[in-house]
Amino acid sequence: MKATLTFASALALLSTGLATGLHAEEITLLTWGGTYAKSQAEAYVKPFTETTGIIVKAVDSDNPAIPIKAQVEAKNVTTDVVDIEYPDAIRMCDEGLLEPIDPASLPPAPDGTPATEDFLPQGLSECAVGSIVFSTIYAYDKTKFPDAKPTTIADFFDTAKFPGKRGLKRAPKALLEMALMGDGVPAAEVYQVLGTPEGVDRAFAKLDTIKKDVVWWEAGAQPPQLLADGEVAMSTAYNGRIFNAAVTEGKPFEIVWDGQVYEYNLFAIPKGAPHKDAALEFIKFATDTQRLADQAKWISYGPARKSSAPLVGLYHDGKTEMAPNMPTNPDNMKNALGSSYDFWVDHEAELTERFESWVSAS
Repeated sequence: MKATLTFASALALLSTGLATGLHAEEITLLTWGGTYAKSQAEAYVKPFTETTGIIVKAVDSDNPAIPIKAQVEAKNVTTDVVDIEYPDAIRMCDEGLLEPIDPASLPPAPDGTPATEDFLPQGLSECAVGSIVFSTIYAYDKTKFPDAKPTTIADFFDTAKFPGKRGLKRAPKALLEMALMGDGVPAAEVYQVLGTPEGVDRAFAKLDTIKKDVVWWEAGAQPPQLLADGEVAMSTAYNGRIFNAAVTEGKPFEIVWDGQVYEYNLFAIPKGAPHKDAALEFIKFATDTQRLADQAKWISYGPARKSSAPLVGLYHDGKTEMAPNMPTNPDNMKNALGSSYDFWVDHEAELTERFESWVSAS
């Protein structure tokens, strides 16, 4: 009888162990798809699962902030971690849609520097933790300009010297700033100028100079395709999309960094996330110094931590140096503009309305 009980106990223990393995904790990450999601999978998701046993299921969205708002308001939250842009992180936190995250809980830099001092400006907010710095730049097809090459933001608006169609995102944010820089406004003065009626008029007047040549885009995958199909000679774009097309796919595209507008993406936890504790562990893991540097092996977005920069090395092809391809590289920041959350909170509604009216007008 004793042996039978022991055997039964062993079976019970084995069954429990199998059940635990078969039902390992799983969290859902809502992110942006494409090469960006691939970089997260390689740098964060796979190592996190290997380290903790927690499975991460990534779900793609054109804008993760939108479904999160709907989930929280419906009290049917299925997402544990969401990747969002800085303005959405601030707004959603203010609206009570995100869980607060204590920055003291985040890992310090390797030299002991606290996370609060190691992240770049805007890299931390009350409810979100920065991962990458991305940039809206413009790029061109080198085969279209075999002689003189575009080198400045002003060249984007010069269709006499550099003829051809221009791809533009159908939204005023970043575009109005680039228009002013293209008209000679230094990056440091852009929001001061754009904050006046005369400055807004000046930005739209600059856009008028290329309006007949514009091809509009809305999703990040479109600009490289527009360039590849020959529909445009130049296009504004997210820098990582152009890098991937040029380096991975061998497309003859060149990025012009002058006049870039850079922004942040951050990780957050939706209010009522079903696996809040595991979600926080993922964010702490994914935003440590080494992990943020590791993402740069897969995409040309700059790490949000200062301590990650020296660890950025080669692309996963083993030959392409990534530092020169980062928005935060000093050579790329000479006439760069950090997108102003405060400005767009105050002016987005009115400028969007004017922009749509401008687009619709013949």
